[in-house]
Amino acid sequence: MLPRSKYVAIREEKPKDKELAQRPEYKTCKFTTEAIIAEGTDKGSIHKVCVNPDCPVHHPKQRPQRIADDAKAKAEQERERREAAIANTTSIRVFEAITAAVPVRLMKRDLLFIAERLVSLMDENRLVAVARQHSIKKAKDNDSMSKLFVAYLRRAEESVLGSVLVQLSLVLAASRQNGASVLRDAATLYKVDTDAIALKVKQEFVAKEKTQAAKKAVTKAQPKAVKKAMAA
Repeated sequence: MLPRSKYVAIREEKPKDKELAQRPEYKTCKFTTEAIIAEGTDKGSIHKVCVNPDCPVHHPKQRPQRIADDAKAKAEQERERREAAIANTTSIRVFEAITAAVPVRLMKRDLLFIAERLVSLMDENRLVAVARQHSIKKAKDNDSMSKLFVAYLRRAEESVLGSVLVQLSLVLAASRQNGASVLRDAATLYKVDTDAIALKVKQEFVAKEKTQAAKKAVTKAQPKAVKKAMAA
């Protein structure tokens, strides 16, 4: 079913003059086919029609317009592709230029720049864990730990920034990879004796447990002593 605007009905009678003969409805084409009229006074009758929107005989004006629209769309796509390619290439060149400008030995400004970028990637809980190592605490519940940490970094010495960079890198990497593996690799790089640390921690826990056990024993013994005193 096609509406009237979607086809051209071809007249069967011959044109009365040359002017009428130039009209599309008096011409036939290779797309001409028969159709049954479904509505109107001619309902049920068969007419020859052309339903091809690209027919150069019955739609001579539409075809050039469609070609023009397609060409315009292609030109727009090409423009967008070119702009994206330029933007991408520019970003790569800028990245290369920045890399080339980085000094052999990083200065304080470089360390601060990297540290601030890493802080922006950290979630609140992990950032609090690192901040605790530097005695950074919130004065109010609605304080931003990120802002407090950045403020601390901008006041910190260059040597402190270096250690903070390693801390932030470790915590951030551990959140995306195996935390134990990340810590082990860092320990190997910085020649940290993990076995000695583990042994010391165990000894501290044993000592703490002994102290707690002794306190419990004293607490239990006190009521008995009180009872004896009352009996006396």
